[in-house]
Amino acid sequence: MRVYNFSAGPAVLPEEVLQTARDEMLDWHGSGMSVMEMSHRGKEFMGIAAEAESDLRELLSIPSNYKVLFLQGGASAQFSMVPMNLVRGKKSADYINTGEWSKKAIKEAKKYCEVKIAASSEDRNFTYAPKELKLDSDAAYVHYTPNETIGGVEFNWVPETGNVPLVADMSSNILSRKIDVSKYGLIYAGAQKNIGPAGLTIVIVREDLMGETVPGTPTMFDYKIHAENDSMYNTPPTYGLYIAGLVFKWLKNMGGIEKMEAKNIEKAKILYDYLDASEFFQSPVARDDRSRMNVPFTLKDASRDEAFLKGAKAANMVQLKGHRSVGGMRASIYNAMPMEGVKTLVEYMKAFENA
Repeated sequence: MRVYNFSAGPAVLPEEVLQTARDEMLDWHGSGMSVMEMSHRGKEFMGIAAEAESDLRELLSIPSNYKVLFLQGGASAQFSMVPMNLVRGKKSADYINTGEWSKKAIKEAKKYCEVKIAASSEDRNFTYAPKELKLDSDAAYVHYTPNETIGGVEFNWVPETGNVPLVADMSSNILSRKIDVSKYGLIYAGAQKNIGPAGLTIVIVREDLMGETVPGTPTMFDYKIHAENDSMYNTPPTYGLYIAGLVFKWLKNMGGIEKMEAKNIEKAKILYDYLDASEFFQSPVARDDRSRMNVPFTLKDASRDEAFLKGAKAANMVQLKGHRSVGGMRASIYNAMPMEGVKTLVEYMKAFENA
């Protein structure tokens, strides 16, 4: 029996995708090979990659003047690649600081330019999304994390940055809601939450922002090199890209992003409604800024945390322990988490509270 996996990442994948991958493991479409064995320059895999990009472009309505890159290194590599490629002779970049992943991005960017903090929610322990921004019109770009996986804070609005390119780390909420890609200069996302297995990173970058890297930038960190080589400058994470392609097909079959967003809103509402009604469990995040993807919560009596986790595991629910930096619990309810998983969690929480 499969468990309900509430892990923040690597995270649950759609069961239909796993079944397809299982059926195609030894022989992909009569090729006599597993995708893991294919040359990344062979016609079979080139077709897989092209179809995955086409489906992603369709799902997100990506404009033609944006390149889609399938890279390695995780979102953490992008903390450096973004300033390496986007500083472009400017002295500074603006960053919105809303939690652990924002802080890591800021730390790396400081190696390449002056970092100005346009806003921060550190004053309230990163439990809200700041709405008043102090932006520099001469900044190279503005960077933010629309969804903080650890703290469970999500922006339900897009910062207005004028002519300054907006950069977003969408690792934990990409494909979960409708977005207007044209509002961004660059979007990046690690795959292991809403796209596929760990090892693949997707970058969506406007063409005019490529081709002027800081001196000393390694070839592998140059977006233009990857764009000119269709993400095949070196061997890409082929199997991860294949699984991502299956996830994109699954999303299309589910009705696309709009249908998935409606489902995500419903799932999150079920969980937050219970948290708000409970005196035993609490949500630390400001109501207007609650994440639909990552729901942190605490028990009123922290001494019962281990008992809660043990009981959850016995009920086939795993990975509910909160991040070590914040403690408590966290339920990650990405696209692939079924509605029944959220309902099962809430019923268990009710029983635990009343025991």
